[in-house]
Amino acid sequence: MTKLSDKQKSFHNSETKTCKINNKRYLGNKYKLLDFIKSIVKQECDGINIVADIFAGTGVVSSAFIDKKLIINDILYSNYICYIAWFDSQKYDKNKVEKYIKHYNALHIKTDNYMSDNFANTFFDQDTCRKIGYIREDIENNFQNKKINKKEWALLITSLLYSMDRIANTCGHYDAYRRDGTFDKELELLLPAPEENLQDNQLFHMDANMLVREIKADLVYIDPPYNSRQYCDIYHLLENIALWQKPEVFGIGRKMDRTKLKSDYCTVDAPKAFEDLIKNINAKYILLSYNNMETKGDNRSNARITDGDILRILKTKGEVRVFSKKYKAFTTGKSNIKGNEERLFLCICKQISKHPIQSPLNYVGGKFKLLPQILPKFPVNIKNFVDLFCGGCNVGINISAEKIIFNDTNENLINIYKVFQNIEKTKIITTIDQIIARFELSQSAINGYDFYLCRNKDGLQKYNKDGYIKLRDVFNKMTIKNNDYYLMLYVLIIFSFNNQIRFNAKGQFNLPVGKRDFNSKMRIKLSHFIDRIQKNNCEFTNLDFRKISPKAFGKDTFVYIDPPYLITCATYNEKNGWREQDEHDLLDYIHMLNTQGVRFGLSNVLTNKGKVNTTLMNWINKNNYRVINLDYSYANSNYQTKDKTSKPQEVLIVNY
Repeated sequence: MTKLSDKQKSFHNSETKTCKINNKRYLGNKYKLLDFIKSIVKQECDGINIVADIFAGTGVVSSAFIDKKLIINDILYSNYICYIAWFDSQKYDKNKVEKYIKHYNALHIKTDNYMSDNFANTFFDQDTCRKIGYIREDIENNFQNKKINKKEWALLITSLLYSMDRIANTCGHYDAYRRDGTFDKELELLLPAPEENLQDNQLFHMDANMLVREIKADLVYIDPPYNSRQYCDIYHLLENIALWQKPEVFGIGRKMDRTKLKSDYCTVDAPKAFEDLIKNINAKYILLSYNNMETKGDNRSNARITDGDILRILKTKGEVRVFSKKYKAFTTGKSNIKGNEERLFLCICKQISKHPIQSPLNYVGGKFKLLPQILPKFPVNIKNFVDLFCGGCNVGINISAEKIIFNDTNENLINIYKVFQNIEKTKIITTIDQIIARFELSQSAINGYDFYLCRNKDGLQKYNKDGYIKLRDVFNKMTIKNNDYYLMLYVLIIFSFNNQIRFNAKGQFNLPVGKRDFNSKMRIKLSHFIDRIQKNNCEFTNLDFRKISPKAFGKDTFVYIDPPYLITCATYNEKNGWREQDEHDLLDYIHMLNTQGVRFGLSNVLTNKGKVNTTLMNWINKNNYRVINLDYSYANSNYQTKDKTSKPQEVLIVNY
């Protein structure tokens, strides 16, 4: 470093200038439309407490609803870091951040680094690139060495990104730089000024189509890309600085590999992506921003989703109202498009009736595929529902009742459910993703299967084996059974053979790695399951059925019983087994329910592979209970057989 100039010395002595969230150039920025957006929400929407901004860009629309709880997302990491700065509620030392900014502003760096080696005299001159590279490296080192916390780290990076944007040699984005541009502006970092007393907002960096499967909000605001301009192309440099992975860059624009950041909303697949998005949104209201540039510009500027598709898709979700406002279109100065309007499509979502959902656990003997046959046979107007051997909860989770009691003798299973019930869903899924990242396991939901070269019959097994064994070893050494313990167990189950649970005699989880991971289907199952148990009045107990008195149930209770089957070999019987005496005790217990006037439904098999459950048959005949034959249809059961002539005789036995 050379001797400081008078101007640089002044940085230490003067008050640091501040910047606000809207002080950043960004394609499609809605800052000038905030009053329009807020007025429509105020006039048309009631009961808005949670707002999700799922293509948030700079986050200016989120800032307009700062008094609400916010869910903010963008696929670009550079935007996500800024959300931490503007919206995260973590405490930080403002004086410390300002001290760093003053120090950075006073620097003059003469040593080359990644930034100057790759970008000198393109978007910035060589000296500025050296300074940017030095500052970004220093921020990262201070964070890794715990000299600054995550909020302070984000504030400093945000300051750097905003300040770079103010002086960049571009026409407003980084798709290209001005070849005849002049470098007459000096990099001066500004102090971000976030709002005080922020709520516990949820911040995400993921594909919006995946995110909506995991969240619930009163209002979901959607501002997707309108045309073929990929944001990862336009803002690649800021993304590079934010990630700071120092990748190889190429071409005149000095761009890194952006394959994973490409958006379907900029392609011919935009209508298909939009339809999938809307289908999976869980909200009272959907508010879509989309201009009327359908055919007004050149092919690159024209909107990728037609008005006809927008209205058709939104109307499948509810009533649609359209509002418009004249607005100047984005151009690079080479065109003069007139009559441009920004439209707001407001969808008032229909209240969808509850549909069957599937357990996020692949529990042996699960009844999900039999629900269409079982549920219509249950009584109506159930006040209290008891799932006596709940297993994967496929039955109880799909029951409408004032109270639902889930019971199982598997303590680990019940405690996993309690974690799902008592912790906010976004925190659960974030923790799961963090565990997966910690042990370097696959994320096919984010990267796709091809990324892991797993097209063969072994699936993801080979890729995940080493990380899975490390995870299993760490889990088996844990002594405190808290929330982290059970979420780590759930991750083990996800990545284990056939997604199942098995502990050895020493109490250690001992299943080998499986073919699957926390894929899109599994994420959706978990999201819906958590929503259901947190919304319903559910209770989870861990008792042997013999310790639950039949007298505890009133006549308005329905008890569903799906025990281990005596004449099968389910894996959940391996430790203690289900013996003839257990069968007799259960049948006596069920008969006591009947004498108490409690309705019940018992799932079982009468015959299987040549075996006959004579104990059960004699009990049915003696008490004259009604037997409803079911069309056997299981998957992933140890007693599953391809021999159609010997398939089990599945039945539902009831006393009503």
